[in-house]
Amino acid sequence: MIEAALYNQCVRCGLCLPTCPTYIETLTETSGPRGRISLIKDVAEGRLDVLSPGFVHQMSECLDCRACSAVCPSGVQYGTLVETARALIEHARAPKRGFFSRLGRWFTLKALFGNLSLMRFAATLLRFYQRSGLQRVVRATGILRLLHLEETEAFAPRISKRYFVPRGQVFEARDARVRVMLHAGCVMHVAFAEVNEATVRVLSRNRCTVVVPSAQGCCGAIAVHAGEPEFAEMLAKRNIEAFEASGADYYIINAAGCGSALKEYGELLSGDPRWSDRAERFSARVRDVLEFLDQLEIDPRLGPLDETVTYQEPCHLVHAQRIAAAPRRLLARIPGLQLREMNESSVCCGSAGIYNLTEPGMSKRLRDRKTVNIMETAAQVVATANPGCAMQVEAGLKQAGGHARVRHVVELLDEAYRNYSDGTRRSRSSSAASVEG
Repeated sequence: MIEAALYNQCVRCGLCLPTCPTYIETLTETSGPRGRISLIKDVAEGRLDVLSPGFVHQMSECLDCRACSAVCPSGVQYGTLVETARALIEHARAPKRGFFSRLGRWFTLKALFGNLSLMRFAATLLRFYQRSGLQRVVRATGILRLLHLEETEAFAPRISKRYFVPRGQVFEARDARVRVMLHAGCVMHVAFAEVNEATVRVLSRNRCTVVVPSAQGCCGAIAVHAGEPEFAEMLAKRNIEAFEASGADYYIINAAGCGSALKEYGELLSGDPRWSDRAERFSARVRDVLEFLDQLEIDPRLGPLDETVTYQEPCHLVHAQRIAAAPRRLLARIPGLQLREMNESSVCCGSAGIYNLTEPGMSKRLRDRKTVNIMETAAQVVATANPGCAMQVEAGLKQAGGHARVRHVVELLDEAYRNYSDGTRRSRSSSAASVEG
């Protein structure tokens, strides 16, 4: 149930409205946090049915980006409210679903995200489809349009050539000062394997021994957003156990949405007396990789990157985790890199997990808005820190004819470190040649 104390915290001041992406787009009261809290209150107090079409639509249209929470003077836990509301909707809907609907939901949510081996199998099939020429043939036939799957197919992530599979690897750093566990992720380890690899190299360069336990799994964010808290709790317990067994000092994450979920395990498991304390201790050791590197005081031996870069702020990094300055400070450390701030950098791009599938209309509006702001900077590179944002921004730029490349901030740091090493080797080779001459 939704606790009255949570929604009654809202004093209806309206300071949240200018920060809410859907309110900015619609200027409709019910499409803003204040209006949605009123609907939640009506359901909790019995004045509105939980499956009322308007209520269901507004809980789905909300991006759960936490921009409202970041500015709320009353400290309303809006994320808890909307996620609890979604769980109530799912509880009421579940008995009404047909067999194939239940099967599809089970497979896409619980089977895929609950089993990384199955995720890799599905990714391998998708990679074959994308790289064999089959995708081009299928698109040319027009069958996707007939089946109304054109947009869904286009949103599928580009699968990496190789996967970053957690197998208990230990990447020992020379003169290590700290031991960290890397969260490989579900989508990250098959579609952004190069980001995980870059993360290991940058952490190792900064004297961090990196462990990648095989027992880890999905963070549970998708389950929470889909109204399946019990499944999310199961995933959380698995990750807590993996971290405790790893002997690591910190749990490092390079996907902002996952990091936000991991840092909220204490709240997720607060009702379980056997796990609440363990969850709190775990969450206190979770660090986004950019937050961690910024606090660490990184190795300054960075080579030049002569690029103009604009930074797209992932919602769950800037709003949920309140990390805004660290990525910019790290980018500023790279010689030659010119950072150009875009307008509305912290306004959601419209990705929000699987939002572009559940709310494609609003997602496209927000994506187009973000694309315009990016292209106005004329930047060569869009830096971000979340896979969903990367996919959404790439799709927007492709559709608009933009040529900027999308990179994770840690990839830019990795490239800068390589440039320093390459430059040092070239310098030494030149010096040796001069001496021999």
